[in-house]
Amino acid sequence: MSEPSPQRLAYLRGRRRRRTAVLLWRAGLLLALFLGWELAARLGAIDSFIVSSPSRMWETLCSLARSGDLALHVGTSVWETVAGFLLGTLLGTAAAVLLWWSPFLSKILDPYLVVLNALPKTALGPVFIVWIGAGPSSIIAMTLAISLIVTILDMHNGFLATDPGKIRLMRTLGASRRQILTKLVLPANFTTMINALKVNVGLSWVGVIMGEFLVSRAGLGYLIVYGSQVFKMDLVMTTVLILAAAAALMYQGILWLEKALKKYMGVTV
Repeated sequence: MSEPSPQRLAYLRGRRRRRTAVLLWRAGLLLALFLGWELAARLGAIDSFIVSSPSRMWETLCSLARSGDLALHVGTSVWETVAGFLLGTLLGTAAAVLLWWSPFLSKILDPYLVVLNALPKTALGPVFIVWIGAGPSSIIAMTLAISLIVTILDMHNGFLATDPGKIRLMRTLGASRRQILTKLVLPANFTTMINALKVNVGLSWVGVIMGEFLVSRAGLGYLIVYGSQVFKMDLVMTTVLILAAAAALMYQGILWLEKALKKYMGVTV
């Protein structure tokens, strides 16, 4: 293998410098935010009882960790979110494939999907509690109600947008509908699938937190509701930051999955 040219090496060094600069700026902005927050709280510019402060949130986090409540509540919410995320993605993709496979069925169900997507999902929470019962199952059902329809619509629209010229060419060559789906439609919508996963991360967390607001004895949503009811704003703000960190890690996991699949499939874009 030949050695890379000086121009190539200069390009790679510049790329690494830009990546390092971006990471440093991100860390610096986050650090400046927390330092400004702490300074404003100590100087009395903001009411630390209402908006808390980084030092008080750190004390609350340490207290939760020592008591074992941190692992309990984070584990509960993460499990419910992952379950809802996987079910919403798999069922939504399967339903989108079914609608693509049967244009007649798609025309029948299209207005119902639009109405369900526009329906405020919080209205379904009490219904799920009555139907399923107060527990993790109703919370996962709430998550599905929020993410499932969006996944179906996004994936189905992506399938319909597949290059019609390529579809006609495959039909001319005698390809079956199954071969068109597996050899063309699904690979051509790799980006659509990854985007659906990214969207579902946020929607799954929204569904879980909303479900835990309504019925839960554990979880990050439970901590937020409990903290607001007893005016423990340190607990509320700490839980919000934990929620943000957990969602960011899950989103980063999708980015890692995207890179791995691109490398495996030889995708360069």
